Amino acid sequence: MLKLYGGARSRASIVRWYLEELSIPYEFVLLDMGAGEHQKSEYLAINPMGKVPAIEDGDFKLWESGAILLYLAEKYGKAPNSLEARSVYSQWVLFANSTLATGLFVEASREKEVPKLLTALSTILNQTPYILGEEFTVVDVAVGSMLAYVPMMLPIDLNPYPVILEYIKRMTERPAFQKTIGKR
Repeated sequence: MLKLYGGARSRASIVRWYLEELSIPYEFVLLDMGAGEHQKSEYLAINPMGKVPAIEDGDFKLWESGAILLYLAEKYGKAPNSLEARSVYSQWVLFANSTLATGLFVEASREKEVPKLLTALSTILNQTPYILGEEFTVVDVAVGSMLAYVPMMLPIDLNPYPVILEYIKRMTERPAFQKTIGKR
């Protein structure tokens, strides 16, 4: 069975959301980050960086939430067949974990970045219910999780972006989201 390692408040919840969306059985191994369990040799053998999340899938080990999301999409048949389409998935997952997360969570750049990012995302979401079209994908887990954290954690006024608020509502109402991130 796949094992997911994470902390109580970590990006492991994003991976858990996607595992629930895919109905994949998994074991969640909650590491006590305060006690330094993520720095012990047993865990460093899984992720030498000592960060969470990480997975073990049989003998295969992988860390970084975005890489894990893309692996799960590929392994469980939710990734497109062409290199170009898979690259678009990667582009969006990397965007969520780097550009979007930095723009939202780094206070020094937030004022400048948020309007640009949310305006561009609003343009896309004005045309389609999900980032890549009519179907929910791993991209929506990556982007949707970052956006869903805004009302929970950040002093960002989303009222100028009603389509973003609607998207967040669609994401947070999903049963798999409620079972994972929504429980926080």
